[in-house]
Amino acid sequence: MSKSERKPKSRKKKESTPPGPRLPLAPAPLPPEALRWRCDPRDLPFETTADVDPVVGVIGQEGAVEALRFGLETNAPSQNIFVRGLTGTGRMTLIRRLMEEIRLACPAAQDRCYVHNFAHPDRPRLITLPRGRAPEFRRRIDELADFIRDDLKVALTSEGMRTRWQALEAETQKRIDAIVKPFEAALREAGMALVTLAAGSVMQTALFPLVDDKPVPPEEFEGLHRNGQVDDAVFQEFLANRDRFEQQLREVTAQVNEIRRQHAEASGGVRDRVARSILDELVRGIEKDFAGPDVQRFLNEVIDDAVKYGLAEHEQKGDFTRRYRVNVILSHADGDSCPIVIENNPTLSNLLGSIDRRFGPGESVHSDHLMIRAGSLLQADGGFLILEARDVLREAAAWKVLMRVLRTGRLEIVPSDLSAPWFGPLVKPEPIALNLKVVLIGSSELYYLLDGMDPDFPLMFKVLADFDSVIERDREGVVRYGEVLARIAREEGLPPFDRTAVAALAEHGARIAARQGKLTTRFGRLADLAREAAFVAAKAGGGQVTAVEVSEAIDRSKRRANLPSRRFRELLADGTIQVRTSGSVVGQINGLAVLQAGALTYGFPARITATIGPGTAGVINIEREAALSGAIHTKGFYILGGLLRHLLRTVHPLAFDASLAFEQSYGGIDGDSASGAEICCLLSSLTDVPLRQDLAMTGAIDQHGHILPVGGVNEKIEGFYDTCHDIGLTGSQGVIIPQANAGDLMLRPDVVEACGAGRFRVHAVQRVHEALELLTGWPAGARLDDLSYPEGTLLGLATAQAFYYWAQAARGAEALAAMEEGFDSDLDEDLDWDEDVFPPSDIKP
Repeated sequence: MSKSERKPKSRKKKESTPPGPRLPLAPAPLPPEALRWRCDPRDLPFETTADVDPVVGVIGQEGAVEALRFGLETNAPSQNIFVRGLTGTGRMTLIRRLMEEIRLACPAAQDRCYVHNFAHPDRPRLITLPRGRAPEFRRRIDELADFIRDDLKVALTSEGMRTRWQALEAETQKRIDAIVKPFEAALREAGMALVTLAAGSVMQTALFPLVDDKPVPPEEFEGLHRNGQVDDAVFQEFLANRDRFEQQLREVTAQVNEIRRQHAEASGGVRDRVARSILDELVRGIEKDFAGPDVQRFLNEVIDDAVKYGLAEHEQKGDFTRRYRVNVILSHADGDSCPIVIENNPTLSNLLGSIDRRFGPGESVHSDHLMIRAGSLLQADGGFLILEARDVLREAAAWKVLMRVLRTGRLEIVPSDLSAPWFGPLVKPEPIALNLKVVLIGSSELYYLLDGMDPDFPLMFKVLADFDSVIERDREGVVRYGEVLARIAREEGLPPFDRTAVAALAEHGARIAARQGKLTTRFGRLADLAREAAFVAAKAGGGQVTAVEVSEAIDRSKRRANLPSRRFRELLADGTIQVRTSGSVVGQINGLAVLQAGALTYGFPARITATIGPGTAGVINIEREAALSGAIHTKGFYILGGLLRHLLRTVHPLAFDASLAFEQSYGGIDGDSASGAEICCLLSSLTDVPLRQDLAMTGAIDQHGHILPVGGVNEKIEGFYDTCHDIGLTGSQGVIIPQANAGDLMLRPDVVEACGAGRFRVHAVQRVHEALELLTGWPAGARLDDLSYPEGTLLGLATAQAFYYWAQAARGAEALAAMEEGFDSDLDEDLDWDEDVFPPSDIKP
């Protein structure tokens, strides 16, 4: 559209009166009695814990105990148990105590042994025996092996054996004489004799001529012939007979050797038969007492090996009876209860078991069946194995192996170090069929992680025992605290706790729970405080523990861990960290954050600032841009944007650039508890209405302006109180918290006292409108039927200012278009603004 085509518009001046501050409509501060729950010691039905019966079982966990009982008692497959939510020290002991109290009944587990596999030495065989019988079986086999090594050969030299062998020798000699003597007689008639010569270790026979009825070597006989002492006829006769008798000698020698071979065979057969008869007699009792095909097979193989190798004449290396010995890897006494095994170090070898190695000369490595060691999975056979889930997951391959054993029901023991740089003849034992249940203890986060990542997990762990972290905060709950303290005192020899000490610990339990009407069940933390209180009482020479010692123990535990908090307070006091606790500032608010120091939490103020101006970028989260914003904080920031659109229902886009930041914060920030403070800070910057700096705020928001509960509310209130106290209390300072957190308050006594004296205040709000009224002193405004806000309200001012920023942005856009079309620089005249539509700048606060 050209300049000449435009219709002039009226320029009527809009009359506007800037709104002024109004009295706040927000709720009054919480009364002192709402800031801390008090446990009246006079309500307790005892003077000290010495008058109380110690607690039996677990407090306030009936549902979890019922689930645990079902999982322990059912015989259905894959009913392993995941105990979720139980936290604190001693939880494995707690689970074991629960299991013992349930008085578990389980099938009698059998004994397990490994023996040598004579057919395949690298595959040791498993022998399963009735409960409690394995040690006796090992003793009987040891006696058998010792007899084979020390006494079997001696038994074969008895008088009866000598008679049998002498008879066999005589029979053999008779057969030899029947062949040899006729041959010798024929030789003598021919003037010759059979002579036996020794050639080293070899015995040889030769034919010698007779001279003067004495055998003469053939060489000497030839010399006599040359000298004429033997005539030619005799010499020629000798040569002729020698050739004839040498052939006969070979035949006779062969026959004699065969007879001797038969004698040796018969002699060995007699020895073997006698040895077998002796061993059979010995093992007959073992077979009777330990009936079973596996035992029978093993004993037969032992006898065969003993007859074959144990009676060998050559010396064997080492103790050959080692292969006869029995390795008992699991045994039970007759009176043993159901096995409950707690594995605190679930490494692969501790779970599965291990196979030792023996080093030989050089780099040789050897293993056998006697080097197999049982792990906790086998030790829990027929019973229960208790594990910490996080400990199993931290060990390489332990989780995978555990799930495989549960899935297959078979345990395969492997060498303890599969990554060793040397490899030798290792053994692979026969797998063992297991019947056990695993009780896995872990957090809720770990449970959901395993459920989502491992498809076998929900199939193997079908029973969930969910332990709650709190119980009801009533008279019965406090009495149960006394019963717990009674048990701790009696088990550990501590002095008794009087009713004031029990009440003080109950109040601290309410603070740990941080939930309305609840007490914590994290008795590990309370037990630590109780022990320290007993220590303080003993140092003071007291005969019992009172509330004074409990309070001192709480203070001591805090002092040991509050160095970060002290340093922060020092930086606040000397101005290094800038936090204002008085006056009012536009676009600035005191948020509240917490830091963790071990089990303790400390709160502190965090200065949040916002700036705003015309633009189109929207709201920028500086923490996110700097990669310091966690996922929850970023989500809260996006909710803030949604709430801004809900509060400012304009017919035009929100055209401004804003930025939010946590000042002097150089680490990561997470959580959404500052989102309520952030929206108040942003609206302050948008309207130029200052926020009170003597109020700090915590609370999350939703997209409709409701203030949602947050964690650590007690610590956050105390953190801002400490800051105000260090800088100087003015009497107007306080904290804004969600109304939903009001019932959770368990503030320190000094903070409660300050609130009662009017030096500090705690305000509980339900909507962001109430927080804005407290922080600004202006009415926030309720939306009218036409979606606008009444004049003189903070949100009405914010809507007008958002309109102004959009007008500025639109004016800038049209000015740019005019310049591109060659308009002159008199933009006000050229663009002909309607001030009824585009408010002048004097409406800005």
